[in-house]
Amino acid sequence: MLPATSLAPCVRSSRIAIAVGIAAMLATTAHAQWTVTNLHPVGASESYTHGVFGSVQVGHVTRNGFDHATLWNGAAASWTDLHPAAASYSYVYRVSDGQQVGEARVGVVVGRFHASLWSGTAGSWIDLNPPAATYSAAYGLSAGRQAGFVNIAGVSHASLWSGTAESWRDLNPAAASDGSAALGIWGDQQVGWAFFNDIQHASLWSGTAESWVDLTPPGSNGSSYAADISGNQQVGAATIGGAMHAGVWNGSAASWRDLNPANATQSGIEAAFNGQQVGYAVVEEVSRASLWTNTAESWVDLSTVLPLVYSSSIASGIWSDGDYTFIVGSGFNELTSRTEALLWTLLRIPCPADFNSDRIVDIFDYLDFVSCFQGSSCPIDKSADFNTDGIIDFFDYLDFMLAFNSACP
Repeated sequence: MLPATSLAPCVRSSRIAIAVGIAAMLATTAHAQWTVTNLHPVGASESYTHGVFGSVQVGHVTRNGFDHATLWNGAAASWTDLHPAAASYSYVYRVSDGQQVGEARVGVVVGRFHASLWSGTAGSWIDLNPPAATYSAAYGLSAGRQAGFVNIAGVSHASLWSGTAESWRDLNPAAASDGSAALGIWGDQQVGWAFFNDIQHASLWSGTAESWVDLTPPGSNGSSYAADISGNQQVGAATIGGAMHAGVWNGSAASWRDLNPANATQSGIEAAFNGQQVGYAVVEEVSRASLWTNTAESWVDLSTVLPLVYSSSIASGIWSDGDYTFIVGSGFNELTSRTEALLWTLLRIPCPADFNSDRIVDIFDYLDFVSCFQGSSCPIDKSADFNTDGIIDFFDYLDFMLAFNSACP
């Protein structure tokens, strides 16, 4: 922003007229900018990212025809191979607090996938497959516990672990004879799906099979699933009008909110974190990596910030510290004819009118500025000299009001 003293008188007059005509306080969010990083390692034929936590991304890469569980730290060259020595294929789906979960195919003669846990290296691999299980997979982790499924006698059982195969707990609802799986976990709750009469039902558990809650939305005319959970919000998709629609719940079927964008033929959510959701939306027959903030109208097409060589994309994981938001996924590169792991980074640039630095521009910023302007009290490191011209005068107030009523781009 230019100092008020550098503005021509006619501009000042216009600014005064605008300020005087303000009739309402408008709430805005901080503006931000996107960057995209290609995480595809040299020598890989395919790569995918599935989860993110802080500066760490996880997924898998295909090398010499075999899929290897993979960890990155923000760049393609940071690629770390988590592939266990005993495995032929391996995958990582989620990461949290220094641990990673997924599955690894083990066995010399007839390989079976085993739910797996890592702590940042291939040598840290822990086999979570219970003795009674034919095969298994882990899809989520939180606070030292892992969620997924085990297959027993041909039926999938939603499952919960606490770091060892022996800690396995069966979450399969008694009536779900066709099986179930847990796809996400947060604290004491797990989400996923359970089959009843050949129909997949979005599901919520609280650590036991008996705690199962059916999240199938009213009006759904087909299958549904819950893919992830963050706080008290569950996310996934449900069949509405014959097509899958992205949606969110807050603990019950009746709480369902449809997030399908108006111009999308179908959509789904893969992950959530602190009130934001990521996944895909099919628009004009193309899958587009997508970001939501709790409503269909909030939909952001993440494919628009990708290089034009990517013809389709999906977002699979999200994490944020308030200043940086990291989203991972993959896109198909038409130039290289392969799927490539991608990292979207959103850097929040605070609005000047966020006077109290709480990351929201609202009436409290106005009140705090007026208090500071009148000499009562100022937030730490803030001054009523809003235009930084060295003088606190009426033009500081006008400049603040212009910033306050201008939505940040």
